[in-house]
Amino acid sequence: MAKFLIGVITGVALVFLSVILLFFAALRLREKPPQIADNSVLVLRLEGDIPEKPPIELPDFLGRGPAITIGNVWMALRKAAADPHIKAIVLEPEGLTVGWAKSEELRADLDRFRKSGKPVYAYLRTPAMHDYYVAMGADRIFLGPADQMYIKGLRAEVMYFKNTLDKLGVSVEIEHAGKYKDFGDMFTRSDMSPETHEVMDAVVDGIYGNIVNHLAAGRKKSPDEIRALIDQGPYTAAQGLKAGLVDELRFEDQMYGELKTALKSGEPKRVSIESYVKVPASSVGLGGTSRIALVVAQGDIIRGDSNDDGTEDNLTSYGFDRMLRQVGADASVKGVIVRIDSPGGEVTASDEMWREMNLLSQKKPLVISMSDVAASGGYYMAMTGAPIVAYAATETGSIGVVFGKPNLHGLYDKLGVTKNFVQRGRHADIDSDYSPLTPDERDLLRKGIDENYRDFVSKVAAARHRTFEQIEPVAQGRVWLGSDAQSRGLVDQLGGLDTAVQLVKEKAHIPANQNVNIDVYPQTRTLFDFLTKKSQPDALDARLKQVFGSVPYRAWLHGGYLRLMPYWIKM
Repeated sequence: MAKFLIGVITGVALVFLSVILLFFAALRLREKPPQIADNSVLVLRLEGDIPEKPPIELPDFLGRGPAITIGNVWMALRKAAADPHIKAIVLEPEGLTVGWAKSEELRADLDRFRKSGKPVYAYLRTPAMHDYYVAMGADRIFLGPADQMYIKGLRAEVMYFKNTLDKLGVSVEIEHAGKYKDFGDMFTRSDMSPETHEVMDAVVDGIYGNIVNHLAAGRKKSPDEIRALIDQGPYTAAQGLKAGLVDELRFEDQMYGELKTALKSGEPKRVSIESYVKVPASSVGLGGTSRIALVVAQGDIIRGDSNDDGTEDNLTSYGFDRMLRQVGADASVKGVIVRIDSPGGEVTASDEMWREMNLLSQKKPLVISMSDVAASGGYYMAMTGAPIVAYAATETGSIGVVFGKPNLHGLYDKLGVTKNFVQRGRHADIDSDYSPLTPDERDLLRKGIDENYRDFVSKVAAARHRTFEQIEPVAQGRVWLGSDAQSRGLVDQLGGLDTAVQLVKEKAHIPANQNVNIDVYPQTRTLFDFLTKKSQPDALDARLKQVFGSVPYRAWLHGGYLRLMPYWIKM
């Protein structure tokens, strides 16, 4: 009887699930592009992180429609500039947590849109530096009368865990190649090393200088005036207006009233960015006959498993390589842009991706576009000889290798846990969490790390058409900003997606003034896709990210040699 009931319940559950999946599939098939009314205003509300890779898209009745990516915004603003129905943009950045490279892309996209002659109004809500920086792409900046402005400069923090680990009886053993490859310092030190301090000073100086220059241009002030204003922050709304940091103190409805007056065409109709991304480019005359693939490489690098299809939250070599082979075999794809946003990860996975990237470069015109971070393994995979485009604030380089393992013996002692071993092979316990590395084991690891480091530098030298001796001094595991990396020959050109498209069109012999279709890989996942695919890794990733933030925990937990950023910079 029990088995019968279990069978009935299971059958009902499967039927119910099938009905749900068919319902969502039918909804997707019936979905039509939105019709944009005359005298519309595109509302560009940007909050939190804006990824490169499309996340899961929920139906409109379950959320806000498609999740927004950097590529979505870039394409939406190109369409809006050409769309006669769109008369203006209202920018509403709030609590942006993107990096400075993505902020640079967003601001540049708005600058390009304004060349269409259509106005951009920005309405700020308690803006911090990222929000305010992006707002420099607007014609006029508005702030609520009782609001505040957290315009107060930059602070970079690096967290150290040694004192905590000492209390727990845990030690971490680290070996690395490159004097700046101080990944393990967070576990073995309680403060910055001189090398870390040197790099952090250079990174913060570079980013801060870039911010100051763009704020000076946007507010029509000198860089010295902007530096002085930042030093006096944060500001109340009234103080911000007096300092010339905003144009008007208005409530949002008042800002829309002023926009209505400026447009002189009646009450504007608001169109959300989530809705507008569904408008096909061909409907506003931007469709083309040539296809360019935009392949997104986002996340910390791991091997994954053979079922990966490239849609995972991490950057898995299995899934990513499968996507590259798919693109390479598609005769209709005339060129490829690989968009990298990764701090690196496992050595073997990085190597597999490097190989597939080089094979693709032999089949298709290829351009590399770096986002916030393309460092260590994220830089290694780009070593194809193809042109590399980075933003001034992209974190890149970090050409080095690191190995680390925890020794939990002291913690086990505190917990009353003991371990006994029976082993064959002198180094069978080299990765044990119950014993430290012996001098012989440390020497063995050191040789392997040095071999990987020489291989890394050699691949960079070959791809950048330089000698080992020319690259090695700028390697050493050091993180460079894009502007510094360009002057040292590690990247070719500063710019964003517009620059990458221009370069790939040149390589593919497509006329510069000819429109092209940009196809993003991986494609947006729907709820239907999510429910029909194993989703446990996604759920686990979401939970781990809540705990660890941006730390590439998966690559770290997998162990082995790592081509990984030495630290994670949060400003």
